[in-house]
Amino acid sequence: MGSEMDRLTFMKLVGLGGAVFATGLPGFAESLGAATAGAKASDFYFVQLTDTHWGFEGAKANPDAAGTLGKAIAAVNALQPQPDFVIFTGDLTHITDDSVLRRKRMAEFKQQVGRLHAKQVRFLPGEHDASGDKGEAFRETFGPSRYAFTHKGIHFIVLDNVSQEGSIIGEAQLAWFAGELAQVPKDAPLVIFTHRPLFDLYPDWDWTTTDGQKALDLLKDHRFVTVFYGHIHQEHHHATGHIQHHSAMSLIFPLPAPGSTPKRAPVPWDPAHPYLGLGFRQVHTQPAQQRVGQGEGLLVLSEKALPESLKGAGTPA
Repeated sequence: MGSEMDRLTFMKLVGLGGAVFATGLPGFAESLGAATAGAKASDFYFVQLTDTHWGFEGAKANPDAAGTLGKAIAAVNALQPQPDFVIFTGDLTHITDDSVLRRKRMAEFKQQVGRLHAKQVRFLPGEHDASGDKGEAFRETFGPSRYAFTHKGIHFIVLDNVSQEGSIIGEAQLAWFAGELAQVPKDAPLVIFTHRPLFDLYPDWDWTTTDGQKALDLLKDHRFVTVFYGHIHQEHHHATGHIQHHSAMSLIFPLPAPGSTPKRAPVPWDPAHPYLGLGFRQVHTQPAQQRVGQGEGLLVLSEKALPESLKGAGTPA
């Protein structure tokens, strides 16, 4: 894409269960100053999809469980311009103790997402993908469960906080993370992808990372940090100091707000409002000079859920 994007066009872009991101909106690159020095600043956006749970069956939660992913893929393929990349932030498949079935579901999921038009599609595991075999099948099918990459001057780091027992990142991965961060200037834009939240959102429901604070401590000296995660099947926005955390809606069923019900269970399907709480949200950028939380944010989001937006978005897969 070029270095400029019409603001209204950008505001109309739709992210499915995730977020859009831009580096080159008018005034944004200037607001980062040295953060973009030496890098080619140009607009781009990505789509985050999460918690597809391929293989899930449960009509009370989603009678279109086998079709929702296909609708999401069709909707992403209809976006113009296409996202620079699509990333799935875990729970690609639904949990099973059968290792053969686990690999079958992963192969089917990979075949489904192969229909995406985006040039790059990236993955990280959720506990449904990895807890049964410490991520072995995931790595066989999709590659490393932790990695880093740079795109148009923005540094991205993917963390695996599901493959080890105890909902942890682990000392070995934290050492790797510290090594990756050492290569990123402290004032450079930095995006982290995880499945679980790195902060204690609601530990009673396993909505936490046991050693997540160690990762946040490693990030404290980096000025522009945004974390995108899944796992909780709903939008949630939180700041730990200057670090911004944004969760994304699921593509299979929503879950209740943390602590709002006695137990964590899928919100029942509402035939009068199909796909309620799933999939789409509209993301609007706000002026770059506005600050997020207590620090200068990497981006500012104002989100609006579109509860029935999957309806008619595509043909079931």
